[in-house]
Amino acid sequence: MRAAIISERNALPKVREFNEPQAQDGAVLIDVDTAGLGGWDVLGAYRLGVEYPCVIRGEGVGRAPDGRRVYFGERSVLPYGAWAERTLVPQAEVWNVPDDVDDKTAISMGIAATGAIVPLEKAEIQEGEKVLVLGATGTLGQIALQLARGMGAGKVVGAARSQEALGRLKSRGIADEVVTLGGSDDVGALKEAAAGGFDVVLDLVCGQPLLTSLKATNWGARIMTIGTGAGRQLNLDIADLLFRSLSCIGTGQRPPADREQIWLRLLKIAREQQIHVDYLDFTLDQAAEAWAAQIDGPHAKITATIRR
Repeated sequence: MRAAIISERNALPKVREFNEPQAQDGAVLIDVDTAGLGGWDVLGAYRLGVEYPCVIRGEGVGRAPDGRRVYFGERSVLPYGAWAERTLVPQAEVWNVPDDVDDKTAISMGIAATGAIVPLEKAEIQEGEKVLVLGATGTLGQIALQLARGMGAGKVVGAARSQEALGRLKSRGIADEVVTLGGSDDVGALKEAAAGGFDVVLDLVCGQPLLTSLKATNWGARIMTIGTGAGRQLNLDIADLLFRSLSCIGTGQRPPADREQIWLRLLKIAREQQIHVDYLDFTLDQAAEAWAAQIDGPHAKITATIRR
C-alpha cells in the first residue's frame, strides 16, 4: 500500500510503498478516505520510543471491513497511521460517523474540538462573561471562540501573533475583538479589548502570553491551560494569581467511551451552532507539503484525501 513514511528521527515524510497492516484481535482494519494532521502528529513523530519507519499518525475517516464509515483518532497500532491507504486501530477508538456529517467535520470535531470544549465547560462560563483565547488562530482556537459564545459569553476575544489570521477571525464574526501579541504593551491591548478584564482565559500556548494575560483578568477569573507552544516554564509572580484560579488540563486523557460521547456531542453542536473551521486540503502525494505547512503554523486544519 502507499503511505507517508517517516524513516528516521527528524526526517521529513516521503510517500512510498509500505507493508499492509494485518488483522489483529481487538483492532479494526480501516480503508482510509480522509486524514487529518495536527501539531501533536509532528511532535509525536520524533518522540522517544517511536520505532522507524512509521506512518504519519493523524486522525481520519474511512471504511471498516463491514462497510461502516468510521472516525479514528491518533491511536493507530504502530507503525501505522492515518496517512496511508489502510491502517489498524484499536476497536474502542473506532467510532461510527453519522450519515449527515462530512469527513472534515468528523475530524475537526475530534481532537481539536475536544481540546476546546473540555476546559471551557470546566471554566463554567457565566452569562455575559468575557472570554480570552490565547493562540486563537489555529483550529482549536477557532472552535473555542465559537463554543464560548454558545456557552453564554458576552464577549469573545482572540489573541495570537498573526495579525492577518486574527483579522480573518474578526471579519467573519468568530471573534468580537482580536489582539496581536508581541507589541510594546500587550497587557494594555488585552485590557482595552476586554474593556477592563477577562473572566475566563483559555490558554493554548502557555509561556509569556499566559503571564501577560494574568494581568488582564478580573478577580475570580478562571485560567485553563492546555498547551505549551510558547514555552513550558513560567516565572510567575503569585500576586498576579491572587483571587484567580489556574488549571492545567489534559483534554485527551479520558477513556475511549468518554471521548466518543464528547465527540458525538460536538458533532451535534457543530451542526446546531454552525461551527466554522478553516481547512487546508492536500492529497496523500502532498504529505511533505502538508507536513511543512503544519510546522509553519497553518491557522487551519490540515486534511488530505487518501483514497481517490
